[in-house]
Amino acid sequence: MKIGVISDTHDNLEMIKRAVDLFNSEGVELVIHAGDFVSPFTEKPFRALNAKFVGIFGNNDGDKLLLREKYRGVGELSEEPLVLEMNARKIVVTHKPKIVEALVASRIYDVVIFGHTHKAEVRKEKEEKSEDSGGKKGKEVLVLNPGECCGYLTGRKTVAILDLETLSARIEEI
Repeated sequence: MKIGVISDTHDNLEMIKRAVDLFNSEGVELVIHAGDFVSPFTEKPFRALNAKFVGIFGNNDGDKLLLREKYRGVGELSEEPLVLEMNARKIVVTHKPKIVEALVASRIYDVVIFGHTHKAEVRKEKEEKSEDSGGKKGKEVLVLNPGECCGYLTGRKTVAILDLETLSARIEEI
């Protein structure tokens, strides 16, 4: 299963449209937004999405009631953390980078998705073998930040494509 991952759109309608076009051409089955939509009018380009949609609120999402109302028919927005289970994989989504390492260390999740930093990142974390583990190989956790869709802070306009079957992700410039 392929999932589109986006964050920090910050009202940039043109980049949201490009992201939606990419997600549609990739045939993703779900799009996850890791926060900072900002304004409720950002739902308009997401209406062209050919996939299910879920998202969490970020620190710049002020009018949560109107955001939820406008996104009705597009998908569901919720407070964080958002926990999903699909294809026998557990995914957690947050907008708070300070809790990412704790989520990884918990080894509860296969994928930890976060936003806020505006910096694209894909890495795999393996638990070190310990004497207590009985010699078992540690669980691998994929850590993913799609970067900023808006391009305002880094100049890079990025999203990510997550493949749950291979537990891999790639960053795409839009």
